[in-house]
Amino acid sequence: MHKILIVEDEIAISQVLKAYLKKAGYETKQVYTGEEAIDAFHEYKPDLILLDVMLPGKSGWDILKAIRLESTCPVIMLTALGDVNYRLTGLNDGADDYITKPFVGDEVVARVQAVLRRSVQVIDDRERKQYGSLSINMKAHTVTLHGIELDLTPRDLALLIFLGQYPNQLFTRDQLIDHVWGMDYDGSDRAVDLSIKRLRKALKNWPSTEGEIKTLRGLGYQLSVYDKK
Repeated sequence: MHKILIVEDEIAISQVLKAYLKKAGYETKQVYTGEEAIDAFHEYKPDLILLDVMLPGKSGWDILKAIRLESTCPVIMLTALGDVNYRLTGLNDGADDYITKPFVGDEVVARVQAVLRRSVQVIDDRERKQYGSLSINMKAHTVTLHGIELDLTPRDLALLIFLGQYPNQLFTRDQLIDHVWGMDYDGSDRAVDLSIKRLRKALKNWPSTEGEIKTLRGLGYQLSVYDKK
């Protein structure tokens, strides 16, 4: 279930948004000030944010800029301002869409669905694989999540890079040991399970809508990635 963070200071509007989104099958969290928004973003880890422009405290523009410094989480701006310049400001600052009040609830749901469908960026080339906010640089041997480099052990890094080269492809423990640990490795295949466990912990902030390390019981592991475009 996708999680939507609603940042709207007018309680009546916030409740309407919550009702329509809940009916459409979304989980929601509501906050009402700019100060609450950033904390809620970090704690709730939403898949999309509905962000009002005119808020008490920090404005929607300030919040959008702060979010874009660390995340590609989709943001739809809400405002009563109909001037085209305000629309351009939001889009240029990284907003994914823009809805002017008053709005129809069904339209908001349709916009949310459309943005979520196209929100996962997938780049696949020789030097870099990008799956949404997770970027794997094959040449530099680095992995970043939301623009921040992950601190991984050499073996865990090698395992993630290998899985990232072959998204949605299943590998048994023996295959992973051969490719990552080396054919002369004579330790337990439990090492693979422990490495996967550490990688999942390192990737805990990777949105589930973008991908995950999936276990196929009795078979092995794969890096599942989801291209919604």
